[in-house]
Amino acid sequence: MAVTGAILFLFIVGHVAGNLQIFEGRDKLNAYGHFLHSIGEILWVVRAVLILSIILHIVATIQLALRNKAARPVSYSRKKAINSSYASRTMYWSGPIVLAFVIFHLLQFTAGYIHPESQFIEGDVYHNVVAGFQVWWVSVWYIFSVSLLGLHLSHGISSLFQSLGLHHPKHTALLKKAAVVIALLITLGYISIPISVLLGFVK
Repeated sequence: MAVTGAILFLFIVGHVAGNLQIFEGRDKLNAYGHFLHSIGEILWVVRAVLILSIILHIVATIQLALRNKAARPVSYSRKKAINSSYASRTMYWSGPIVLAFVIFHLLQFTAGYIHPESQFIEGDVYHNVVAGFQVWWVSVWYIFSVSLLGLHLSHGISSLFQSLGLHHPKHTALLKKAAVVIALLITLGYISIPISVLLGFVK
Protein backbone atom coordinates (compact mmCIF):
# COMPACT_ATOMS: atom_id res chain seq x y z
CA MET A 1 0.00 0.00 0.00
CA ALA A 2 2.89 2.36 0.76
CA VAL A 3 4.33 1.98 -2.76
CA THR A 4 1.02 2.53 -4.53
CA GLY A 5 0.22 5.40 -2.18
CA ALA A 6 3.55 7.05 -2.99
CA ILE A 7 2.94 6.70 -6.74
CA LEU A 8 -0.53 8.21 -6.47
CA PHE A 9 0.76 11.01 -4.23
CA LEU A 10 3.43 11.96 -6.78
CA PHE A 11 0.79 12.04 -9.51
CA ILE A 12 -1.53 14.21 -7.39
CA VAL A 13 1.28 16.71 -6.79
CA GLY A 14 2.28 16.76 -10.45
CA HIS A 15 -1.34 17.09 -11.56
CA VAL A 16 -2.10 20.08 -9.35
CA ALA A 17 1.15 21.75 -10.45
CA GLY A 18 0.07 21.36 -14.07
CA ASN A 19 -3.49 22.50 -13.42
CA LEU A 20 -2.37 25.67 -11.66
CA GLN A 21 -0.95 26.87 -14.97
CA ILE A 22 -4.51 27.97 -15.73
CA PHE A 23 -3.67 31.15 -13.79
CA GLU A 24 -0.99 31.90 -16.40
CA GLY A 25 -3.55 32.06 -19.17
CA ARG A 26 -5.11 30.05 -21.97
CA ASP A 27 -1.94 29.61 -24.04
CA LYS A 28 0.11 28.31 -21.11
CA LEU A 29 -2.45 25.70 -20.02
CA ASN A 30 -3.19 24.58 -23.58
CA ALA A 31 0.54 24.23 -24.27
CA TYR A 32 0.81 22.01 -21.19
CA GLY A 33 -2.09 19.88 -22.41
CA HIS A 34 -0.54 19.63 -25.88
CA PHE A 35 2.78 18.55 -24.35
CA LEU A 36 1.11 15.72 -22.44
CA HIS A 37 -0.54 14.42 -25.61
CA SER A 38 2.66 14.82 -27.62
CA ILE A 39 4.59 12.34 -25.47
CA GLY A 40 2.23 9.63 -26.74
CA GLU A 41 3.35 6.19 -25.56
CA ILE A 42 4.98 7.58 -22.42
CA LEU A 43 1.65 9.09 -21.38
CA TRP A 44 -0.09 5.74 -21.82
CA VAL A 45 2.58 4.00 -19.76
CA VAL A 46 2.03 6.55 -16.99
CA ARG A 47 -1.73 6.03 -17.22
CA ALA A 48 -1.29 2.25 -17.05
CA VAL A 49 0.91 2.57 -13.96
CA LEU A 50 -1.66 4.86 -12.33
CA ILE A 51 -4.57 2.54 -13.09
CA LEU A 52 -2.64 -0.45 -11.75
CA SER A 53 -1.66 1.54 -8.65
CA ILE A 54 -5.28 2.51 -8.01
CA ILE A 55 -6.46 -1.09 -8.34
CA LEU A 56 -3.71 -2.44 -6.07
CA HIS A 57 -4.33 0.37 -3.58
CA ILE A 58 -8.03 -0.48 -3.41
CA VAL A 59 -7.31 -4.21 -3.03
CA ALA A 60 -4.76 -3.53 -0.27
CA THR A 61 -7.23 -1.25 1.53
CA ILE A 62 -9.99 -3.87 1.42
CA GLN A 63 -7.60 -6.57 2.66
CA LEU A 64 -6.45 -4.34 5.51
CA ALA A 65 -10.02 -3.53 6.50
CA LEU A 66 -10.98 -7.21 6.53
CA ARG A 67 -7.91 -8.15 8.58
CA ASN A 68 -8.59 -5.40 11.09
CA LYS A 69 -12.24 -6.41 11.39
CA ALA A 70 -11.32 -10.05 11.98
CA ALA A 71 -8.51 -9.35 14.43
CA ARG A 72 -10.01 -6.64 16.63
CA PRO A 73 -12.80 -7.13 19.18
CA VAL A 74 -15.63 -4.61 19.16
CA SER A 75 -14.52 -2.96 22.39
CA TYR A 76 -11.02 -2.42 21.01
CA SER A 77 -12.41 -0.96 17.81
CA ARG A 78 -14.46 1.57 19.78
CA LYS A 79 -11.46 2.55 21.85
CA LYS A 80 -9.35 2.81 18.70
CA ALA A 81 -11.96 5.01 17.03
CA ILE A 82 -11.76 7.46 19.91
CA ASN A 83 -7.97 7.71 19.66
CA SER A 84 -7.75 7.76 15.86
CA SER A 85 -7.99 10.89 13.74
CA TYR A 86 -11.08 11.90 11.79
CA ALA A 87 -9.11 11.43 8.56
CA SER A 88 -8.21 7.83 9.40
CA ARG A 89 -11.80 7.02 10.38
CA THR A 90 -13.14 8.30 7.06
CA MET A 91 -10.58 6.57 4.84
CA TYR A 92 -12.80 3.61 3.96
CA TRP A 93 -15.82 5.64 2.81
CA SER A 94 -14.01 8.70 1.45
CA GLY A 95 -11.96 6.50 -0.87
CA PRO A 96 -14.95 5.25 -2.94
CA ILE A 97 -16.31 8.80 -3.23
CA VAL A 98 -12.93 10.07 -4.45
CA LEU A 99 -12.79 7.18 -6.94
CA ALA A 100 -16.25 8.10 -8.27
CA PHE A 101 -15.08 11.70 -8.59
CA VAL A 102 -11.95 10.66 -10.51
CA ILE A 103 -14.06 8.68 -12.99
CA PHE A 104 -16.45 11.63 -13.47
CA HIS A 105 -13.50 14.02 -13.78
CA LEU A 106 -11.86 11.91 -16.49
CA LEU A 107 -15.11 11.51 -18.42
CA GLN A 108 -15.68 15.27 -18.31
CA PHE A 109 -12.28 16.87 -18.84
CA THR A 110 -10.22 14.14 -20.52
CA ALA A 111 -12.63 12.08 -22.62
CA GLY A 112 -15.23 14.81 -23.12
CA TYR A 113 -18.12 12.37 -22.73
CA ILE A 114 -19.74 14.42 -19.99
CA HIS A 115 -20.03 18.13 -20.64
CA PRO A 116 -23.01 19.75 -18.90
CA GLU A 117 -21.46 23.05 -19.92
CA SER A 118 -20.93 24.24 -23.50
CA GLN A 119 -19.47 22.06 -26.25
CA PHE A 120 -16.29 20.15 -25.41
CA ILE A 121 -13.44 21.45 -27.59
CA GLU A 122 -10.69 18.93 -28.24
CA GLY A 123 -7.28 20.44 -27.44
CA ASP A 124 -8.64 23.58 -25.76
CA VAL A 125 -8.03 22.57 -22.15
CA TYR A 126 -8.53 26.11 -20.88
CA HIS A 127 -11.99 26.43 -22.44
CA ASN A 128 -13.10 23.01 -21.20
CA VAL A 129 -11.96 23.65 -17.63
CA VAL A 130 -13.46 27.15 -17.39
CA ALA A 131 -16.73 26.15 -19.06
CA GLY A 132 -16.96 23.08 -16.85
CA PHE A 133 -16.46 24.92 -13.58
CA GLN A 134 -18.91 27.65 -14.57
CA VAL A 135 -21.59 25.02 -13.90
CA TRP A 136 -22.07 25.52 -10.16
CA TRP A 137 -22.83 21.92 -9.21
CA VAL A 138 -19.74 20.68 -11.04
CA SER A 139 -17.61 23.06 -8.98
CA VAL A 140 -19.37 22.09 -5.74
CA TRP A 141 -18.89 18.38 -6.50
CA TYR A 142 -15.23 19.04 -7.33
CA ILE A 143 -14.57 21.05 -4.16
CA PHE A 144 -16.33 18.47 -1.98
CA SER A 145 -14.46 15.55 -3.54
CA VAL A 146 -11.07 17.23 -3.44
CA SER A 147 -11.65 18.14 0.20
CA LEU A 148 -12.24 14.45 0.91
CA LEU A 149 -9.06 13.71 -1.03
CA GLY A 150 -7.27 16.13 1.29
CA LEU A 151 -8.50 14.19 4.33
CA HIS A 152 -7.42 10.98 2.65
CA LEU A 153 -4.00 12.47 1.92
CA SER A 154 -3.41 13.78 5.45
CA HIS A 155 -3.68 10.24 6.81
CA GLY A 156 -1.96 8.67 3.82
CA ILE A 157 1.08 10.96 3.97
CA SER A 158 1.45 10.30 7.69
CA SER A 159 1.27 6.55 7.02
CA LEU A 160 3.85 6.96 4.25
CA PHE A 161 6.22 8.65 6.69
CA GLN A 162 5.74 5.71 9.02
CA SER A 163 6.40 3.19 6.23
CA LEU A 164 9.64 5.01 5.45
CA GLY A 165 10.69 4.59 9.06
CA LEU A 166 10.60 8.31 9.81
CA HIS A 167 8.23 8.09 12.78
CA HIS A 168 9.90 8.42 16.16
CA PRO A 169 8.44 9.43 19.53
CA LYS A 170 10.46 12.64 19.37
CA HIS A 171 9.08 13.87 16.06
CA THR A 172 5.93 11.85 15.34
CA ALA A 173 3.69 14.80 16.24
CA LEU A 174 5.68 17.09 13.93
CA LEU A 175 5.42 14.64 11.03
CA LYS A 176 1.66 14.35 11.52
CA LYS A 177 1.36 18.14 11.42
CA ALA A 178 3.55 18.21 8.31
CA ALA A 179 1.25 15.67 6.65
CA VAL A 180 -1.77 17.86 7.40
CA VAL A 181 -0.04 20.97 6.04
CA ILE A 182 1.03 19.20 2.83
CA ALA A 183 -2.47 17.81 2.30
CA LEU A 184 -4.00 21.24 2.98
CA LEU A 185 -1.72 22.98 0.46
CA ILE A 186 -2.56 20.41 -2.21
CA THR A 187 -6.27 20.75 -1.49
CA LEU A 188 -6.14 24.54 -1.64
CA GLY A 189 -4.26 24.33 -4.92
CA TYR A 190 -6.96 22.20 -6.48
CA ILE A 191 -10.02 24.05 -5.17
CA SER A 192 -8.56 27.46 -6.01
CA ILE A 193 -9.36 26.74 -9.66
CA PRO A 194 -13.15 26.20 -9.49
CA ILE A 195 -13.47 28.96 -6.89
CA SER A 196 -11.60 31.39 -9.16
CA VAL A 197 -13.82 30.43 -12.09
CA LEU A 198 -17.02 30.86 -10.07
CA LEU A 199 -15.85 34.26 -8.81
CA GLY A 200 -14.91 35.38 -12.31
CA PHE A 201 -11.17 35.70 -11.70
CA VAL A 202 -10.54 33.08 -14.38
CA LYS A 203 -12.78 33.33 -17.44
